[in-house]
Formats: sequence, C-alpha cells, structure tokens
Amino acid sequence: MHENTRTARKYVDLMLEGVISSEYLVQHYLDSIDQTDGIINAWASIDQNTAIAQARSMDQLRKKGMPTGILHGIPVGIKDIFDTVDYPTEMNCLAFENRRPDKDSAVVESLREAGAVILGKTVTAELAYTHPPATRNPRNPDYGSGGSSSGSAAAVAAGQVPLAIGSQTHGSVIRPASYCGVYGYKPTRGIISRRGALKTSFHLDQVGMFALDLGDLALLGNALGRYDAADDLCYLRPRPDTLRGYESDPPIEPVFAWFDLPYESRYSEVLSAGIEELIDCLGEQVDRVPAPRSFVGLIESLRRIYGYELYRSLDELDVLNSEFLSETIRTSIQDIKQITDEQYSDAIEAMHASVTWFVDFFNDYDAILTPAAPGIAPKFGEGTGDPCCSTIWTLAGLPCISMPMLVGEDNMPIGLQLVGAAEQDDRLFRTARWLLHFLSQQP
Repeated sequence: MHENTRTARKYVDLMLEGVISSEYLVQHYLDSIDQTDGIINAWASIDQNTAIAQARSMDQLRKKGMPTGILHGIPVGIKDIFDTVDYPTEMNCLAFENRRPDKDSAVVESLREAGAVILGKTVTAELAYTHPPATRNPRNPDYGSGGSSSGSAAAVAAGQVPLAIGSQTHGSVIRPASYCGVYGYKPTRGIISRRGALKTSFHLDQVGMFALDLGDLALLGNALGRYDAADDLCYLRPRPDTLRGYESDPPIEPVFAWFDLPYESRYSEVLSAGIEELIDCLGEQVDRVPAPRSFVGLIESLRRIYGYELYRSLDELDVLNSEFLSETIRTSIQDIKQITDEQYSDAIEAMHASVTWFVDFFNDYDAILTPAAPGIAPKFGEGTGDPCCSTIWTLAGLPCISMPMLVGEDNMPIGLQLVGAAEQDDRLFRTARWLLHFLSQQP
C-alpha cells in the first residue's frame, strides 16, 4: 500500500475499520522524513518516541471503543511558532534556543482534541519574518520553498506528512503552497485562535494549513475552527462547515471575478499566459473587474500595519537589540521603527474600509480568481519570494485557497488562488471543488 497517494480522510476510515493503525501510519511518515529530509530540511524538531507514543494512545482509544476525533491518528506537522509542550518552540531564532513551553497553543489543543498526532515542528523563517529559511523545495532542491511557513509546505509536498500547520501575516501560507505545489488554505480572520503562537502583528497574523488534497484542507479547517476568548480577534459566532462545503454542489454555476491589479507587471510570462488560457476556458463565468484605485493604497497599508505592530511585538519579546538576530531583521527594524502613529492609524482605517467594501462585492461573485504567486519559487538562498499576490486579501481578512494548477519554468509549480467572502469559507471550498471538476472535464 503506497500511503502517500491516500488522503487523510481515507486514512481515518482505514484506521477506524482496523485496516491500519496510527502507529503504522506515523512510522511510515517518520521513515519518509529519515529518507528525504537530509536534503529538504523541512523539520526543526522530531522526536520519534513522542510521536509513536501519541499514535499508540490513539490506537488504544479505538480498540477500547472510546470516542475518536475527526483526525483520529493522523500525523500533523506544526510550524515552529506554535507552542507545544512535548517539542521545543524556537521560532528559528537563537534567542529562543531550547525554549520549552509549559502549555500547548490553541491550535495544538484543537488538533489533539480531534485525535491528531503531533509529528514534530517544521522550519519557519526567523521569527516568521523575511530571513530566508534553510528549507529547500522538494520539487527541485535548487529552489527555495518560500516563507515563512516553508517547512510545513515542503514537508507536505515531500510526502513527509499528510497535513501541516502554518501561519500567514502577509503571504506566508499561500506563497509557499504555490511554490511547493500543494494546497494551502488561509481561513477568514478570527475563525482560528492564535493563542500560544508567536505574535508578529495583532491585526494581520492568521493561522493557515497545507495538504495534498483539497478535501483534507476542508477537514482540517473544521478541526481547528473554534472560539477562544483569549484571542481578541476570534469571533463568537458559528464557524462555516468547510468539509460540508467541499462535499456539496453549488446550486448554480459559480461566477468569478478577475481584477487587473496594480502589481501585474511582476507576473512571469508563463503565469500571464496560463491565466489568460484559464479565463478563456471559463468564458462568461469570469468577469474582468476594474480594480478600485484604493487597492494601490492597501498595499502600503499592510506594510505599515505589519511594520508598526512587528516592531512592538519584537520589543515585547525583548529581542530588538538581541545579538542573535540576523542582519535581515536588524535592517528591517531600522525601517519599521520609523512608521508613525498617524500612518498606522490611517492604515488601520483603510483596512476596516476594505473589509466593508468586500462585503458588498461578494453579493455578486462566488470567488475572486487570482494568482497565488507572481511566478515560480526563487532560487534557494535568494529570499522567500514576492508576497504581492496575498497583500490585499490578507489585509481584508478574507479566506484564500491556493491550488497547484499551473506549471512554470523548470517544471516548477505556480498556484492559482481563489479568494472568498469573509466567514463563507464553506462556500469557497464548494467553489474550489467545482472549479477543479470543471477543469478536469476540459479537453
């Protein structure tokens, strides 16, 4: 049985039927890591004994007829900015070497409640920012895997784990998913609690996830979405049922919007040609919509919010003057500390205005069709890539899905991104599944 071809949903069924055990599955992925991670370097921390012990515990629950979760026995990789009691959380920063949290983050709590096995911690960019991580791209190790959720995307792409957790403050889920050729999902802001995760930006930090299958992302989204009073942006309302959305059919064929955006000059020729072919294929189901002039300002608004809040977060962590920081972050600190209170206030106002604008916009459209990245991954060591394709949607807190649908230079993947209405993540998954089926039927 070639495990890496199966979905997490199928694994759960097989384990509940007693066909395979969680211990068997976890050991399979640990072996895969042993065989491939010497080149890829997707993992920051692995403890085989800890992972196997968790798996055996899940197997015992099933054998005793105890309740099981929707991710029963499934191994999951965790970006190394989320606190875990049984693994160090170092955030790829020497200032936090050997840091051992005494509590799990909210995300890890939710995974454990759903029956998942925490396989280990995946590599992140230093403090989830811009310094390039040491993770190579499984598609071609001459290329990087993006940032800052590089390890999570690469581990899934390499078949080292079926599911992995990341985070996005600008483009740190959607971009690595695109570069590594996997599915990536950033939910609506406020669906998933950020308690126990590294804080870089109060308004922009959002939890995300990776999988090799769209339906597995929907399953994982259901497992993680819940209210938490400890996160002030986590809203107290029912969450969209993403798996039900994925499994349902739209009542009528979806209508997509395509914006001619201010950063299109950055798109590679291969990407631009692929997008035009896709739009032609969808025909009347795509409307070309002029981008509002305000979109240009939103790009600067995100930069100011991110920089202003990051500077203060680093101050809270007491690392602004740390000798352990990379030159990349040291240089950034000199820039972001110049952002004024007035500039920040104006940017927050623009962010709230964008949220309101998109509420009305999605009365007419099921999803926005847009690239997940402007091209293929950068060469290894040459940065984490351009996050421009995520800027506006991240600022507005909208749900986004990256799907591996295009191929660029050197046979490297480029993702297609769908953006949906806030708190309608289920509708977004329904639309994404429809699009995949529609394109599979084309000659």
